[in-house]
Amino acid sequence: MHIGIAGNIGSGKTTLTRMLAQHYGWTPKYESVTYNPYLEDYYSDIPRWSFNLEIYFLTQRLKDVMNISKCKETIIQDRTIFEGVHVFVANNYDQGNLTKRDYEAYMDLFNVVMSSVKLPDLLIYLRCSIPHLVSQIQKRGRDYEQTMSLDYLRGLNDRYEKFISEYKGEVLIIDTDNMDFENRPEDFAAITDRIDARLFGLF
Repeated sequence: MHIGIAGNIGSGKTTLTRMLAQHYGWTPKYESVTYNPYLEDYYSDIPRWSFNLEIYFLTQRLKDVMNISKCKETIIQDRTIFEGVHVFVANNYDQGNLTKRDYEAYMDLFNVVMSSVKLPDLLIYLRCSIPHLVSQIQKRGRDYEQTMSLDYLRGLNDRYEKFISEYKGEVLIIDTDNMDFENRPEDFAAITDRIDARLFGLF
């Protein structure tokens, strides 16, 4: 089984991935952030590095998908290949950070890739407001994220909502603005109850 965690920057995807993996005994698959060779350059000059960053992410996510398809255990993944395209690449194109030529070259490659990609069995979407995202980003204190513009975050949020509204697979939406699932056990239990109901029909 393949579970995906979707959500904007600062929504809590990595934390929830870790906690659900521990709770259910699932195998976590984390997004490559720490070792991404383009990320700091990208946040310092988004138009210059957008194409490089997105191609790197697409390559890493395709590797992840291929590995997941061979696994017999349940994998829980921090961000999927679909968000990379329909949210981040689309947002960069809309905001003029990708040229039409680069965007079309990227989409040609993605459409070839899609022939070997299946949807997750369940996608869990962490919906957050912009103020909540900003608060979370400030708390974790990654230097390269502190210069991110509000327009960029809003564009991603708008794209996430569009992506989820058009998503063809199984999706579970969790509104997290008033949640602290890392520190309040009752909030985490509310999430696992909904997952149990969706996956196992326990409620």
